[in-house]
Amino acid sequence: MRYGVLGPLVVRDAAGEPVKVPEAKVRALLAALLVREGRVASTDRLIDDLWGDEPPGRPANALQAKVSQLRRAIGRDRVVRQGAGYRLELVAVDGGAETAEVDATRFLALVAEARAVTDPGERAARLEAALELWRGPAYADFADEEFARAAAQRLDEQRVAVLEEHAEARLESGDDPLLAGELASLVARHPLRERLRAVQMRALYRAGRQSEALASYAELSDRLAEELGLDPSPALAALHEAILRQDRSLEGTGRSPEGALTSDAGSTPRQDAHAPRSDRPPSHPAVPGNLPQDLTPLIGRDTALAHVAQLMGEARLVTLTGPGGVGKTRLAIAAARRWTDTASAHRPDGAWIVELAGRHGDATELAAEVAAVLGIRDDSPTGAPRLGAPPAPAERLVQALRERHVLLVLDNCEHVVDAAAELTALLLRSVPHLRVLATSQEPLAVDGEAVVLVEPLEPADARALFMARASAAAPGFGPLGGDDDLAAVAEVCARLDGMPLALELAAPRVRALGVRGLADRLGDRFGLLTSGRRDAPARQRTLRAVIDWSWELLGAPERIVLRRLAVHRDGCTLDAAEAVCAGGGVEASDVLDLLTRLVERSLVAVVAGPTGVRYRLLETVAAYAADRLEEMADAAGTRDRHLRYHLALAEDADGRLRGADQRRWLAVLDAESANLRAALDEALARPEAAVATRLTASLCWWWLLRGRLTEAVRRLEAARKADPEDGELALLHYAFARMTGTPAPSVEGAAEGVPDPVRRGRALWLCAYGEFSANDMAASAESNDAAVALFEAHGDPWGVAAGLALRAMHGLFTGDLAALDRDGALAAAAFRELGDRWGEVQTVAPLAAHAQIMGDYAAAERRQRQGLKLAEELGLHAEVAARLSGLGRLALLAGDWPRAAELHERARELTVSQGYRFGQAAAETGLALGARRSGALDEAEARLFSMLERFASPAGDHLRHAELGFVAELRGDRDLALTRHLRGLEQAFGLAEPRAFALSLEGLAGAESLAAGPEGQARAALLLGAADAARRSVGAPLPEAERRDVDRITARVLSTLGEKAFRAAFERGTDMTPQEAAQLGRTPTAG
Repeated sequence: MRYGVLGPLVVRDAAGEPVKVPEAKVRALLAALLVREGRVASTDRLIDDLWGDEPPGRPANALQAKVSQLRRAIGRDRVVRQGAGYRLELVAVDGGAETAEVDATRFLALVAEARAVTDPGERAARLEAALELWRGPAYADFADEEFARAAAQRLDEQRVAVLEEHAEARLESGDDPLLAGELASLVARHPLRERLRAVQMRALYRAGRQSEALASYAELSDRLAEELGLDPSPALAALHEAILRQDRSLEGTGRSPEGALTSDAGSTPRQDAHAPRSDRPPSHPAVPGNLPQDLTPLIGRDTALAHVAQLMGEARLVTLTGPGGVGKTRLAIAAARRWTDTASAHRPDGAWIVELAGRHGDATELAAEVAAVLGIRDDSPTGAPRLGAPPAPAERLVQALRERHVLLVLDNCEHVVDAAAELTALLLRSVPHLRVLATSQEPLAVDGEAVVLVEPLEPADARALFMARASAAAPGFGPLGGDDDLAAVAEVCARLDGMPLALELAAPRVRALGVRGLADRLGDRFGLLTSGRRDAPARQRTLRAVIDWSWELLGAPERIVLRRLAVHRDGCTLDAAEAVCAGGGVEASDVLDLLTRLVERSLVAVVAGPTGVRYRLLETVAAYAADRLEEMADAAGTRDRHLRYHLALAEDADGRLRGADQRRWLAVLDAESANLRAALDEALARPEAAVATRLTASLCWWWLLRGRLTEAVRRLEAARKADPEDGELALLHYAFARMTGTPAPSVEGAAEGVPDPVRRGRALWLCAYGEFSANDMAASAESNDAAVALFEAHGDPWGVAAGLALRAMHGLFTGDLAALDRDGALAAAAFRELGDRWGEVQTVAPLAAHAQIMGDYAAAERRQRQGLKLAEELGLHAEVAARLSGLGRLALLAGDWPRAAELHERARELTVSQGYRFGQAAAETGLALGARRSGALDEAEARLFSMLERFASPAGDHLRHAELGFVAELRGDRDLALTRHLRGLEQAFGLAEPRAFALSLEGLAGAESLAAGPEGQARAALLLGAADAARRSVGAPLPEAERRDVDRITARVLSTLGEKAFRAAFERGTDMTPQEAAQLGRTPTAG
């Protein structure tokens, strides 16, 4: 039987003949069962699907009649009774895409097969075959039925995504003369999809229609601004710039210079195209994940890959074990990519690889490392207050992943196997949709673990790998000498035990020795090279022998460079290699040539880095080179040069991170994260503390900008143990401790111990920033004033700007609107002149809030959009969420409920993915506000109660009680409205913020306006007058767009009292003191 849902519902038998399914309700029953994809649908659910709110008499019997009719049409055994419901029996006869009974399943299978094809022309053809299955919108004749809506939307979204992929494959294969024209109608139907827009722009450009490509970008930019208040993503903007400058890379590829867009992401934070693999991924990327691109095809692993893929479908933890060099990492990456490709619609959060080679520490440190890879920060926007005690790194990781469908690839777990096992067990227990794929030389021994022993390659596969690598190293190479050369290849592969790394290291020798010469040399050498190591497993002896041989064939300068490279972690730049590897017979000017020779011998890999080429050792080679380094007298000197180089780098970056080069230097330090960590470990291990103190202090600003607050606290604690008397370290430790809510040291007299006045001011300012985030406003203001005085006295413009920005934030939280506006504007101008984008972001919240309070919504939106763009560029995920919530609030004020809901929901998703509770509370509050204002009172009430349980905070709870009071008032429940607004009133007094107090008085006025007699109406007018006075006391009368509640209440009171009596009572209310108004609110009218 074949079922078609990609269009109107059709049924055909095995011969392809149509099967008639009589009557609309029977067809609806079949569609409802097909939506479940073979799962059971309860009887009650099916009755609701078929008849909705108007079920027939004896509905169970009516459903049974429809089931009988359906069975007669498609076969009795096809509709199976199971438990309290029914399911559709779906049978695959021969396996494979073509035998799937439902065309939607066949479509997804064909797409998965196409995605596995590397040739773009063939991939395009296969995608086209999948698209040909579509006959119209999914479940077209059930478009209005609730049971089909979600499935239809999901399938239609998948279709558009495949249309985008199909267009990209056609463009990549060169099939572009007609493509640009064909894309026009598709873009018209989906005008906000950036991936589609990108391929259209490239197709137009390659068709010689540059002006139309630029016009397409301009049209999208205008639409995003008008409809969502957003800008095009950085990737699309980069493509636009490439078209403007007629970048030659656009001529022959379907990809943009910055990497192809793969989804709509007009306002989605996204990764810098050159960001390093392991340190700064996007928070909420269009195509999530950081799997490295394969530079060569995976050979000989089809069976193993299929086995791993099968296990990943059955077990949530799969561990690949085996000796070093057997190919565990490469197989894991291929399996992870297949996992993300085969059903990407259900795995939206992608696969992330965390490299653990050379790492050390416990599960807490490992959790922080994983969080860094996933882009999960542990900071707040603009020093925003925390909600409760801060979570530990592992807890924050759990919070961030709880709603995500993520595959975590933990590579080289043997270095931290106990910590990896502990963290993996915790995550699997706590994160329902998480899967973990690990590589290790030993299993993790966690419950539910599926272990796969990765074996060496089979002889035929080993020969294929060797031939491919030898051909790459020696163009024109081939076993052309007949049977002897073929036998020599087989002999080489057999001697190397089919170990992939050994084969790759040996293959380049063909260029000098030929394949027979290589086989002979291996035969001669192995007897010597493997002797004396019989205690090691045979395959490890084989690999060691090959690396030994490669080592012995190197010249002395090459050996020096190789062993010194081992001190680096995650590779190094040429500058670093020259600084660390030179000396002892190697000139710095010779290092590049020596590196090139090592690359040609497959001992060093070249990878793309944030600022250019990086040189990296494979893990097995790195371990070997490290052993060789320890054998030599220059081991300590090499580590010292590595430390000094990275100390100079950090100290240089510390100043540059506060100016126009901020983004570039962030990328530099991000790429060197592992090296900086290793350098700091080395510094802390030394008896003298000076270098560790300097390096730790220099890294603090980078830690703050990257949201690595927990790491900062841990490192500062260690540095202070080595140097307890250093005043700057004490202040920095105190500042980060206040930000994270961890125990803070005493800093009495510490400032006097910092001789440099500018450094002293910056340390004090950081203390003020930390105190602000801890809600200690008085201490924050005092520390900030002391810092500003130092900055002004010693001419530090950055410091003055930072102090003014923090004063503006103080004004926002204390209601000092004049200071907020004055100091915020000065700070924004100063940061803009300095080119400090992070600093500019700090001024957005207070200035946007001031514009909103003043009713200048256009200015507020400009501020929010500017902040959103800057925050996305810098990867400040909490700030991105805050700006999205701010734009959502403005949409609420404009009465645009759908846009407000969309923006707040995007903010909520981002905060959940970051484990950022304060931002999540703000976004969910916005959703609740929108629900109440659009009339969805039940939804609003449910959201507000949920937040009261999960996000306790004085300011937030005040607003939620006020909103709950308005919900009750709108329902006409006076007593409940009074109870809720009185709770809000008590919290407003604790906040000492006049606008919060005014909101509670307005709510109480609404409750009083429901009273039956004139006394209650008069009290309502008094309360409205007192609220108006409270708002005007801080220069913030209620703007027109925010008067909806007050105008409703006023109209109700006027209808009873009349204009004259209302005005008299209102004016008396404006003369009341806050205490009198509060007392009036606490003693409501009886009845």
